[in-house]
Amino acid sequence: MERLHTHVDSPYGTLTLVATDGVLSGLYMTDQRHRPPEEDFGHRDPAPFGEVISQLAAYFAGELTEFDVPLKLDGTPFQRTVWRELQQIPYGETRTYGELADNLGKPGASRAVGLANGKNPIGVIVPCHRVIGAGGSLTGYGGGLDRKRRLLAFEGGAASAGEDVLF
Repeated sequence: MERLHTHVDSPYGTLTLVATDGVLSGLYMTDQRHRPPEEDFGHRDPAPFGEVISQLAAYFAGELTEFDVPLKLDGTPFQRTVWRELQQIPYGETRTYGELADNLGKPGASRAVGLANGKNPIGVIVPCHRVIGAGGSLTGYGGGLDRKRRLLAFEGGAASAGEDVLF
């Protein structure tokens, strides 16, 4: 198993991209909760990340709303199920933890969904920022609530509508 990583700038700070055997297996923000130690990321080499970097640039430019890059999501079967469900949330929309639990056929498992959501290893592309608390509250985000608020505002069109969104 070969692991490589690189760093890219974004409007939300530096992102660390990690590939396992050439496939994206991590996208971490600076100071992210549940971020593995840097030494687990392997050697620094931008080679396997060209398409990911291109799609991220298009996303942050407001030109891409759906990512199409291969992903290697390592986690428990339940976590992987939650992460697949996250990928079904359309750009600019949100779901509550309870709605995700219901969609998975596990009503009442909103806490477990929240824990799996928080351990998502590929932020932004697997859009865990699109999950909110009951009643619309912004709860929990490994990258920090400020980043979550800004990503949701960005996807909601606030930036393109000329509103003041601080990046």
